[in-house]
Amino acid sequence: MKKIILLLTIVFSAASFAQEAEKKSGPPAGNAAIGDVYGSQVSAKAEQTAISPKKLEKKLKSSKKLENVAVKGKVTDVCDKKGCWLTVETDDNEKFFVKMKDYAFFVPTALKGKNIVLEGSAETKIISVDEQKHYAEDAKKSQAEIDAITKPQEEIRFVANGIKVVN
Repeated sequence: MKKIILLLTIVFSAASFAQEAEKKSGPPAGNAAIGDVYGSQVSAKAEQTAISPKKLEKKLKSSKKLENVAVKGKVTDVCDKKGCWLTVETDDNEKFFVKMKDYAFFVPTALKGKNIVLEGSAETKIISVDEQKHYAEDAKKSQAEIDAITKPQEEIRFVANGIKVVN
């Protein structure tokens, strides 16, 4: 009986340690050099036909969701906790939010300021106050900025299958 209790204690301790290590782990390391790919490989066709964020905005006005679309833009922010989301700047200095498909991959914070091609799907969504506040906390916004979020907001959401760093 003592052996079983000891074994269970070891198993639960190891599981707790693994969960704690996962919580503490940050974004993946890396310099986000030109040519680096995160997630699925971005097709050559996607690189050649990638549209600007401005064109994405226009297309989403006529269709609320686009599948298999490629967009080229500049990364302005990356989740500091895990690298599980990023923002891309549009031509008119607006930003759109990018999440990784199925939470299957993460990106390094070194991606900030880099040009990328995203391949995936995009849609216009209404984002709840709670969700906006969650991502503002992830982005380490000030408490005043977080408290200023008081109403749902419509914005572009992109779900990336793959991301490639380009010139």
